[in-house]
Amino acid sequence: MGKAVSQFDAPWINYPGNNFDQLVGGSGTTNGVNQFTYTADFGQGVSATISAQDQSLAFQTNIWNTAGMSTTGVLGGAYGSNSFGGTRAPDIVGAVRVDQAWGLFQASVAAHDNQVAYYGATEATGHPENKWGWAVQLALQIKNIPTGAGDVINVSGVYTEGASRYNFQELAATSYSMFGSSNAAYQSIGFAGVSDAVFGPGGQLELTKTYGFRGAYTHNWNPYWNTALYGAWAAVNYSGTAKSLICSSAAFATLTGTCNPDFNIGQVGVITRWTPVKNLTFSADFTYSHLDQKYSGVISSGALNSVAKPAATYELKDQDTYSLLLRAQRNW
Repeated sequence: MGKAVSQFDAPWINYPGNNFDQLVGGSGTTNGVNQFTYTADFGQGVSATISAQDQSLAFQTNIWNTAGMSTTGVLGGAYGSNSFGGTRAPDIVGAVRVDQAWGLFQASVAAHDNQVAYYGATEATGHPENKWGWAVQLALQIKNIPTGAGDVINVSGVYTEGASRYNFQELAATSYSMFGSSNAAYQSIGFAGVSDAVFGPGGQLELTKTYGFRGAYTHNWNPYWNTALYGAWAAVNYSGTAKSLICSSAAFATLTGTCNPDFNIGQVGVITRWTPVKNLTFSADFTYSHLDQKYSGVISSGALNSVAKPAATYELKDQDTYSLLLRAQRNW
C-alpha cells in the first residue's frame, strides 16, 4: 500500500536499454503511482499480482470534446477541449510473471475507467456514458546470451483500447506539432494527438485504439563499457465515427487534401556507457524519431503564437527529429 512502479510495467519500465525518456510502445511509471497491491509468490520465480492504482497522474491522456476544436489547436495536436469528468474508479491491474535464470516473462492487463465531463458548460447539457477501456502487455527478457557476460535482450508489446497511456507512457508526448521545410507552402507541419476517447455534442464516447512495441539489446564490451541498440514504434487508430467528428469540424475548413487523424511514430537509437569507477557512469544517447502522420495537402491557419509561427499556409508532411543526450550519473 503506497507509491511504487505500476504492476503493469515491465521491470525496465521506460528503459529497455536507453536513457531517452520519451520512448513509446509500452507503459512506464518512472515516478511511481499510488496503489493497493497483493502479490502471490508460487515459488521457482512464478508470481501473480492484482492491483488497484491511481489513474489520475500517469494513466490519462485526453478525452476530447470535438465541439472545442480550432485550427490552431488542431495544428498543436489537440482535437478539441479536454473533457475529463474527474476520477470515479482506480485502474485495475493484473500481472503474471516468471523470473528465472534464463530471463523473465510477464503478461499484464489493465482496466481503465473513462469518466467524461458535460457536452457543454453546465450539467443541463448532459454527457456521454462512461466507458471502460483496457490494455494488455507482454514483456520478455533474455539473459545469458552467447554474445557476452551480462548481455541482455528486453522486448515488450502492447495493445490498448481507451487506455492509451499504457502505450504512450507518462513521459512520452501525447500531442505532436513538428515543423520542417516545404517547397509548396510557408513551411511544412506534422501534427498528431493521442486520446483515450473522442466525443461530439449529443454523441457517445469513441474509444481510441493503439498498439506498439519497444526493445533493446545491450552488449558489454568489458567491465567498463557497454552499448545498447534500442527501438520503439506505436500506432494510434481512431474509429470511423471519431474520424468523422474530427474531420467534419470547421477547424479543417481550410484543408485542401486528406484528413485522417491516425498516425504512427517510430524511434531508434544507440547509447554507449562508460563506468570508470563503481557508481559513476557517463553516457551518450542518440535517438532518431519519425512521425508518420496520415494527413496530406495544405492547410491555412492563423498565427500559432505558442511556437511563434505566423498566419500562413502550411504543407502537411511527415517529420523527423534527432536528439543527443549526454549524461553523467553518480549513485550513492
